[in-house]
Amino acid sequence: MDVATARMRLESMLAELDRSISVLRGDPADVRDRSLADAGADLTDADRAQAMLDAVSRQRTAVLEALRRIEDGGYGRCVDCGMLVPEGRLEARPEAARCVPCQSRAERRR
Repeated sequence: MDVATARMRLESMLAELDRSISVLRGDPADVRDRSLADAGADLTDADRAQAMLDAVSRQRTAVLEALRRIEDGGYGRCVDCGMLVPEGRLEARPEAARCVPCQSRAERRR
């Protein structure tokens, strides 16, 4: 994928992630007239929303790092081994920072 296309896709992803974060951080619902069961459901919903917010925030960080790599001239190279990240991987995940073998190793270390 050429750098101009990658930048455009990443900037579009960033805008979408920012919208998602804004929605997930929205004001909590008014709970004055809610039953205890509803309050318990709200906690579950809040946990789920926090988990989604965490995932979206991690992806936003990855997109910002990819945009930084474009600016630095390192986009498309694995941040661990320096080899080219396969074109198909960048098409599927323009924010990808690692080749598949290095990504597998990074995930096993977690």
